[in-house]
Amino acid sequence: MNIEKIYKDANALLEGHFLLSSGNHSQFYLQSAKVLENPKTAQLLADELAKEIKRSGLKIDTVCSPALGGVLAGYELARSLGVRFIFAERVDKKMTIRRGFEIKKDENILICEDIITTGGSALEAAKVAMGMGANIVAYAALANRGFCKRVGSSKDMKPTCKLPQEIPFFALADFEFDIYEPQNCPLCKDGSTAHKPGSRGN
Repeated sequence: MNIEKIYKDANALLEGHFLLSSGNHSQFYLQSAKVLENPKTAQLLADELAKEIKRSGLKIDTVCSPALGGVLAGYELARSLGVRFIFAERVDKKMTIRRGFEIKKDENILICEDIITTGGSALEAAKVAMGMGANIVAYAALANRGFCKRVGSSKDMKPTCKLPQEIPFFALADFEFDIYEPQNCPLCKDGSTAHKPGSRGN
């Protein structure tokens, strides 16, 4: 499956000058919402990701996603795996699991995002779930920005990856784009202004 082509066909691989959630800048941005607005494409991607996860033999009881970006991807993955779905969300800038969602002691949970960059939001959701008694068995995303090492990839983990090395991370493809600190951004030096196309902070 050519994930890059799917993103390009959905006009979801954007080129410009972008402000990332981390505060850094990039010339490229993956807008998964544009891919997932087509239910057939969302099902196709989730089913492909589920196949890889099932091959691992992991026992998964529940998929949990950080809102807002991971919700559609996580719900579709839970459907494909035939398990329950819940989500975590920020309340006063703090990740929490509410809306009546409960987690049993030692419940096996997979944390799913649409895109994993450093894995910060996924890790926040995982910590909340663990605080409620969960056992985090895996992380997953439609695409990996190349900072973390996914199952089946030869690319090494970068120091900025926040996901724990001992827990498997599944994704359909690696996308490696240059990322710049604002003070060292060549796009800024050329006079352009970064804008934020994602959900957080808009």
